[in-house]
Parts: sequence; C-alpha cells; structure tokens
Amino acid sequence: MEEMGAIQFRSKLYSRLCCAALFFVAAAASFNGYYDKWHFREAGTSAYMPGASLDAMVDGTAARPYVYRQLLPMVATWIDARVPEKAKDALYATRLYSGRLFREDFIDSPMAQDRRWFLRYWIVYGTVFLFAWGAVFIMYQAGKAARFPPAAAALAAIAMILFIPYFLTRGGFFFDYPELAFLALGMWMALKFDWWWMVPVAALAASNKESYLLFIPALYPLLRQRGSRVSAMFGTGVLGATCATVYALLRWRFQGNPGGTVQIHLMEQFQYMVNPLNFLAREKTYGVTMLQSFNPLFLALIVWTAWRGWRSLPKPIQRHAQIAALINLPLFLVCCEPGELRDLSLMYVTLLFLLAANLAQWMDGQDKAGIPGAAQIRN
Repeated sequence: MEEMGAIQFRSKLYSRLCCAALFFVAAAASFNGYYDKWHFREAGTSAYMPGASLDAMVDGTAARPYVYRQLLPMVATWIDARVPEKAKDALYATRLYSGRLFREDFIDSPMAQDRRWFLRYWIVYGTVFLFAWGAVFIMYQAGKAARFPPAAAALAAIAMILFIPYFLTRGGFFFDYPELAFLALGMWMALKFDWWWMVPVAALAASNKESYLLFIPALYPLLRQRGSRVSAMFGTGVLGATCATVYALLRWRFQGNPGGTVQIHLMEQFQYMVNPLNFLAREKTYGVTMLQSFNPLFLALIVWTAWRGWRSLPKPIQRHAQIAALINLPLFLVCCEPGELRDLSLMYVTLLFLLAANLAQWMDGQDKAGIPGAAQIRN
C-alpha cells in the first residue's frame, strides 16, 4: 500500500514538473512573440508610442486612459526606491564572462541601458513574463474547475497563451498579460471560492486595467451557482464597487493628464470593415510575416470553434459568455481601434473554455475510436 502511494506521488510530481516546464516554454514563446513586436512602447524602438511608453507610464505623464494602468509601474517604482543606489550601480556595471555588460545582453532596449530606468525596466520585464507564465497555470486550473479533462484544460491554456501575440495586432502593451492572468483568475475563483476572496484580486486587476470593472457583471452567473440570488448580486455589487473605487482614485490622481476617458472610433470601425484590403494587412509575429489576426480566415476559425464547443459548455459559463459578449462587442465597435482583437479581451476566458470543449470532444472521439491510451490521456 505504501509502495503504491509512493508511485502515485512520484507520478503526480513528474506530471506537475512536466506541466511547469511546458507552461514555461509556451509562456516564454508567447512573451517573446509580443516583445519582439511591441517592446514596452519606449523611445528607440519601432513601436514607440509617446503617450503610452513605459517611462511615461512610470513617471505618470502618459496620456489617459493608458496612464490609469498603474499596477506594474507602481510596483517597479516602489522596488526601485528601496534598492540602495550602490546596489543599482553594481547591477548596472555587472559584466558577463564574455566581457559584455549584463544589461546589454539581458534586454535589447535603449531604455534598459539608461541608468535612470534600467532597474524599473528589468522589474517590469520580469513581472510581465511571470504574469504570462502564471496565466497558463491559472487558465489550466480554470479549465479543470469548469470540469474539462486535465489534458484538454492544459492544451487549451497553452494554445491560448500562444495565441496572445496574434491578438496583439496593431498594438500591444505590457499590461495585456497581467490582464489575461486576472481575467482567468477571476473566473477560476468564481468557480471555486466565495466571492469575498476575490475583492483584493478585483482591486489589483482594476489598477492594472480599468476594463476589469466591465468584467465583473459577467461573473454573476458563476457566483449565482455557488449561492443565493441575493448573495450573488451583493457579491457582484461589492466587486464592482471595488473596481470603481480604484478607477475613481486613479482618475482623480491623473485628471490633469492629456487624453480622455474613452475614445470614439465608430466611424473608423465602419470605414475599416467596408474596405476588403484592410483584411489583407500583414504583420510579423513570431518572426514570420503573415496576415494580421483580424482577417476572415482567422475569424471564421474562431466562429467555428464557438459553434462546435458551445453546447459542451456548462450553462453558467454560457451565461457568462453571453453577458461578456453583450458588454464587449458594442464597446469594441464604438470605442476601440479597428482590427485590434486584444480589445475583445473580456471574452478571452470564453475562448479558452471553447478550446477546451473542442479538445475534450476530440479526445472523447479518440477514445471511442479505440485509440490505445486515449482514455488515460483524456482523464
């Protein structure tokens, strides 16, 4: 009996280590695909965006609404202020065995070579990658909490993180990976825990990106399945109020910055949609020049994925997806830049579950076809 328990322990440990390594590789590939395209929008790169560059975000001079995304800039500033200047000087001058400066070999960015910014840049760089890696774990746990087979949940999480650089078409920012992690974390916690455990998560998520406030109503069906109607409505209200409070504080703090709360792009969206040539626009992702993700083939594949997987989703998740779509799609058409699929982020987790549903169906089909080992893989 003890020997059987030891074998099971070693098997679980091996599986978890393999998952951690596989998730790491997928997250690293995804982060590299994003970073090669967009960096942190800093000066000296082809993706420079003055109103949203990392240095402007850190010193609080970025344009609204970008300046509201303060979670990582605040963390970087807080750590930087507590590291002694002598330690920073030593890090800045550290050389590798090859004789190259560590900062030059570590990150290819002009801002990362600047003594004023390098440590904060490193902190944001490392934290964004950790959020990307963590997002894969969280999406995997969310898939299992939704009762998909572990293998389907794992493969869906990997697929989702690898898709992110494609979704970051025509624009991408350092707060996009934390957003994905917080969206998945909110779903997982709503499926597994009582709503009050989510209050600090909602506050942190809203400080990363104010749109998390719009995600809260879509959590109601999941909170409802864990408690009464009154409890679910009260929890949704408290979580929404938490996000709104964080957003109000950030708005007050940066009320003098240029820009505005939202931008209206309805006419640009219409002009973009009616011009077929826009769907042939190209962009380099993962080092390969290809069509931008907002093209008929990719969109048709997403619709097909939704059509095949919808009936397999549990009812509360279907209702979550419907609420998220009702909120996100109109906002995308009215307030978002044309062709930026990243602006449909409130439906990221819905796509994750649809991928898991399709993968589960495929594995079930392999099992029924008598493929050796298919049942073990599915379970």
